[in-house]
Amino acid sequence: MQAEPSVADTVLPEIAAEHAELTAIRRDIHAHPELAYEETRTAALVADRLRAWGIETHTGIGRTGVVGVLRAGSGSRSVALRADMDALPMTETGNLAHRSRFAGRMHACGHDGHTAMLLGAAQYLARHRGFDGTIVLVFQPAEEGGGGAKAMIDDGLFERFPCDAIFGIHNHPGLAQGTFGFRDGPILASSNRFDIRITGRGTHAAEPHMGIDPIVVGAQVVNALQTLVSRSRNPREVSVVSVTQFHAGEAYNVIPEQATLKGTVRTFSYEELDRLESGIRTVAESVASMLGARAAVEFVRTYPPTVNHPGETAFAAQVARERVGSAHVEYPTELLAASEDFSFYLQHKPGSFVMLGAKPPASSPTWHGMVIPCHHPQYDFNDEILPIGATYWVTLAQQFLARNGQV
Repeated sequence: MQAEPSVADTVLPEIAAEHAELTAIRRDIHAHPELAYEETRTAALVADRLRAWGIETHTGIGRTGVVGVLRAGSGSRSVALRADMDALPMTETGNLAHRSRFAGRMHACGHDGHTAMLLGAAQYLARHRGFDGTIVLVFQPAEEGGGGAKAMIDDGLFERFPCDAIFGIHNHPGLAQGTFGFRDGPILASSNRFDIRITGRGTHAAEPHMGIDPIVVGAQVVNALQTLVSRSRNPREVSVVSVTQFHAGEAYNVIPEQATLKGTVRTFSYEELDRLESGIRTVAESVASMLGARAAVEFVRTYPPTVNHPGETAFAAQVARERVGSAHVEYPTELLAASEDFSFYLQHKPGSFVMLGAKPPASSPTWHGMVIPCHHPQYDFNDEILPIGATYWVTLAQQFLARNGQV
């Protein structure tokens, strides 16, 4: 039996030759991170590159988004490929030569790499228009909580740039370098946030009997919320309720009037989300009332779950098998409780969100014995996967159009 090729052997030679340039682009973006809807420098870099390669380029889509359009042949089919551009509001603590030049801004999720990979594919496809149809290159702003996908959709993305399907890639530090992960149906969770304001009665800390302590009430609410997952959830469901902030008081000797709890809820179904939202309201209000206080709950649904379409996911996985070999394809890959606004695209168009393994060799730095994860202040994108991702994008787009969109 013939051995499967290594991932490196399956990279398109022309893209492999551009590895150093792609790395330079990625590291330049990393050094100049921009937050949601502030990606003016990054958007200009992307637009300048696309125009230099002769690609029809549109800017200002969804405020700071960029769309490139490649056409060849006479085919009417179209496929969209998406990369995100924004950074996170956090300070980088690593000592990289290309570390962020700005305190409070950091590419801690790999959007710099996603942008560079799609640019690498765009350059190749512009040189070799051996496809029949249209490829839409979507460089999106504000994925990190800003809902940039929805902003681009609301700005007419799919009306102005029609597509038959849309695909996205995210690097995954927990998956082996160069391995692709696919999953039908939900792959990433919904993201939701809640604020619970508890109002008691303030008093001197030496006379607690004169007041109603909102801190004690809040502590009871935190404990009771845990039962929504541990005792009330169907064991076949996957969900998370995490209280991440508890704010109360300003002095050592004063029981305050109010306490505020904040947190996040992650689910993979709307039914579970409905249950948890209702449960949080009931628990907070009931516990507070029982202890003589009042609770007001604000619940905000930020991103829906990312739900892949089975046909497009099976197609995307087959492209990966043909490109890198079955040994480097994980299907189904694991559910992840992180969230992504790619979910908004999948509510409008068929498509799939793909994981690309970025876990470096065992000799690389670790965080508490694990590979440094996304959203960590020392995270850095693994540049070794840049040509792998760019090659995959090229192959997926070419095959989607060659099959006349049939998946």
